[in-house]
Amino acid sequence: MVDARLGVGWIGARVFGLVGWRRALAAMLLGICGAAAMAPVFALVLYAVAITGLVWLIDSSRSGRAAFGIGWCWGFGYFLAGLYWIANALLVDPERFLWLVPFTAAGLPAVFGVFPALAALVQYWLAPRGPRRIFAFALIWGLVEWLRGHVLTGFPWNLAGHVWAFSDAMLQGVALVGIYGLGLFTVALAASPAALAGAPASAGRSVGAAAIWPVALFLPLVLLLWLGGALRLAFGESEFVAGVTLRLIQPNVSQNLKWQPEERARIFRRLLELTAAPGHDRISHVIWPESAVPFNLTAEPEALAAMAQVTPQGGAILTGAPRAAGAGASFRAWNSLLAVDDRGRVVAAFDKFHLVPFGEYVPWRGMLPIEKIVPGGVDFSPGSGPRTLDVVGLPPFSPLICFEVIFPGAVTDPDNRPQWLLNITNDAWYGNSSGPYQHLEIARIRAIEEGLPLLRVANTGISTVIDGYGRVLARLALNQSGVLDTALPRALPGSTVYGRWGDWVLAPGFLILTLVSWLRKDRP
Repeated sequence: MVDARLGVGWIGARVFGLVGWRRALAAMLLGICGAAAMAPVFALVLYAVAITGLVWLIDSSRSGRAAFGIGWCWGFGYFLAGLYWIANALLVDPERFLWLVPFTAAGLPAVFGVFPALAALVQYWLAPRGPRRIFAFALIWGLVEWLRGHVLTGFPWNLAGHVWAFSDAMLQGVALVGIYGLGLFTVALAASPAALAGAPASAGRSVGAAAIWPVALFLPLVLLLWLGGALRLAFGESEFVAGVTLRLIQPNVSQNLKWQPEERARIFRRLLELTAAPGHDRISHVIWPESAVPFNLTAEPEALAAMAQVTPQGGAILTGAPRAAGAGASFRAWNSLLAVDDRGRVVAAFDKFHLVPFGEYVPWRGMLPIEKIVPGGVDFSPGSGPRTLDVVGLPPFSPLICFEVIFPGAVTDPDNRPQWLLNITNDAWYGNSSGPYQHLEIARIRAIEEGLPLLRVANTGISTVIDGYGRVLARLALNQSGVLDTALPRALPGSTVYGRWGDWVLAPGFLILTLVSWLRKDRP
């Protein structure tokens, strides 16, 4: 027997004893600790502190309402610290949007805090007592994270499994179970110390040896997961597509200059100069980032002709650019990727299908007295969904513009599987914050899930070449201007388990956790 006044049990007893505003403050601080486990800090131990503390606070709640409030306070702290960088986008044009900063900085955490609050409420209502509540909590948390990734437009950012992004080996499991599956394991592991302190009524009593079994179970599993990932990487060689050499362009254009009319010609010339930089004779294709061309390219034949002059012979330039069609009431605009060949023709086009609410369009327009953040008086129209694009000289690929890459299982056309993923983005909106680092790590996980290489081309960085195992083969740092010449990694043979089945692969794991949690439900 272990005296609960010592070690983890003693800490649990102190948490159980918190009342009033101290409980709310403790929950918020624990949420902030949880956010510190994400990129670029990766303070992994703080995630265990955050989750274990949350379980104890739920355990000691006196009602469902109190549990919901504790979960919300935890979520508010978590998203306040983890998503602060979104407010940076409003500072690009402070005259129009500065007044929205406090609403965004506090409003988004308040809204997203509902998801941890929901998990806490369900845990309070349904979870068994004793060590099995750890597995119940992981199951409930996993389901709520899945909901966060799908409800309304979905926003699966800073999921539990993202805490492992510092380790290529630990991430390899997502090829089997996806990021939601890795999150289930992560939450169960992080919550397992909570088993060492019981319910409030027993907080001052001894903790039986049986309470240690969740910790004893998950610590060896961490080692096995790491070992399996390390072996997969050790035997996984990066192979490359013959005859393809890509030039990734990172112009590093400040967002407050990008859409200034007097700057557009200079920005376009800079893109042409970087494309024609030394080594141009050795490349086959060029990729510019999201909205690299700050005007409607299809309506500018002179710009297309200028691009043709620096396009490799027989190749193409792939660029982000706005696209528009129609006039008057039928006018529509898209955030697009265009492929321009060496004769100045647009030979392929892809329109962004997962648009950013309030950034690229205003939901419930006419009811809300605000404008979209991206310049222009017309909302962008969505594209038709994930598509596989064919461009001469390249293997077929799936374009993903900006945050389209963050959605698990929704980055390829299931009826026409691509050979690689292309993520063009403009993270200049978020400055020198944690946002670009988190965005990169999330994109890297898509490569592992699908077993497909991913090229990420960003305006201000971080531009990277990633193989199908998620390894970064080359990169351009944040806030750096330059070019990155690279071969194109090959797709892994066949398809990963997750790439074939998507989130359905989680069904057995949810069933097992349900049985472990409730088949022999402990009684108070």
